[in-house]
Amino acid sequence: MRAAGRAAALDAVDPLASCRDLFVPAGAGDDAVRAYLDGNSLGRPLIATAERLADLVTGAWGTGLIRSWDDGWMDLPLRLGDRLGEVCLGADPGQTVIGDSTTVMIYKLLHAAVSAARAGDPERTEIVLDAENFPTDRYVAEGVAAELGCSLVWIDPDPSTGVTADEVRTVIGSRTAVVLLSQVAYKSAWVADLPVITRIAHEAGALVLWDLCHSVGVLPIELDHHDVDLAVGCSYKFLNGGPGAPAFGYVARRHQQALTQPIRGWMGHADPFVMGPGHRPATGMRRFISGTPPILGMVGIADTVELINQVGLAAVRAKAVALGEFVIETVDAELPEVTVGSPREASRRGGHVTINHPRAREMCARLWQRDVIPDFREPDGIRLGLSPLSTSFTEVALVLDEIGTLLAN
Repeated sequence: MRAAGRAAALDAVDPLASCRDLFVPAGAGDDAVRAYLDGNSLGRPLIATAERLADLVTGAWGTGLIRSWDDGWMDLPLRLGDRLGEVCLGADPGQTVIGDSTTVMIYKLLHAAVSAARAGDPERTEIVLDAENFPTDRYVAEGVAAELGCSLVWIDPDPSTGVTADEVRTVIGSRTAVVLLSQVAYKSAWVADLPVITRIAHEAGALVLWDLCHSVGVLPIELDHHDVDLAVGCSYKFLNGGPGAPAFGYVARRHQQALTQPIRGWMGHADPFVMGPGHRPATGMRRFISGTPPILGMVGIADTVELINQVGLAAVRAKAVALGEFVIETVDAELPEVTVGSPREASRRGGHVTINHPRAREMCARLWQRDVIPDFREPDGIRLGLSPLSTSFTEVALVLDEIGTLLAN
């Protein structure tokens, strides 16, 4: 395959090439993964994370024991949230917190936002969302709407692209409470126009909750600059936090005191250790914490955030663009039976490329048997996750070569 030579040349000049050596090797010998293009579902672990997890078990947990809560664990959701906000979100301190699953965090912030919007105007009873969004977002919105007596207003975007500003403008109005959208579409990798859509929502008097699961750590976001209200994202994709690593929530400072989140755990109390009757929310982002912070799950997040800070988010984004262009050019030149299901325009494409073929499901299963790992998306998509810190051009070429071999047989 001609792509292999081009891939080797690109790897030779890749400014992030050395980062690949920082990750735990994906097996050895016959058990080795030959190519891993699923980091947009589960990122690979850093060697530093493996070491720090071991140190935490024998150190802060093993010998510090419960004293470690006073020595830093108690404030870790807020300190790490601030660092994530600074490096990856374009958010000033005091607006980001780490904790809960993505599902729970979306529920908490969406419920709080809809409740606040309705308190200001009882006629705001609509949640705007799109039919192509990740199931969690849709299911949670259905539940919140049922709880609060709201209705859902659906956008039906082109599945090969995503939600446009014009589509939002068409459905939004004086009854809109919250707009819930993903910045990057999980199927097509379409990058929504976050600044413009946020402005459209604000002009209508609505709030916006952005799902950043497929953009954090691979795209510049600039939440403060674009006047975003709320955002949620996971940490086990491009942030390499590990399976089940906690989500993050962002609430712009101007909204924090007006929002009451529905899961009122003891850690979000203004004075948690009094443990008295009634819940009095803490000030700032601590009010959005519910239960005991998942300390073990934060280790990987911290390591990747520092690596991104070291190399620069602009460099990460540049490589994501280059990897995506390499996929598209190779498919066009060498896989005529395959179509590109992601935007070709780099500014509209996130950190993965979806390619389509009627045999996608079968081919994806056979690729896994060959220790080549992308993932399948209904109905006929093979999604190629392009994690800039851990993915080489040679890995991408190998996957495409294997797809070509399967198509030829």
